[in-house]
Amino acid sequence: MKATVDPDRCEGHGKCQAAAPEVFELRDDDLSHVLVDEIPETLRAKVERAVRLCPRQAITFG
Repeated sequence: MKATVDPDRCEGHGKCQAAAPEVFELRDDDLSHVLVDEIPETLRAKVERAVRLCPRQAITFG
């Protein structure tokens, strides 16, 4: 499974990084970036939480 962040929608709130720091990182450009290509099953719940918490719905996961 993969996660992506739409840079046009991301406003850098950092809620995804708080929910899944192994997967998301807020960088100097104030945008969230995905750190891993394939999301392991062990992190699935954290990524799903990050998707729900994103106020701009900038994250897709599947």
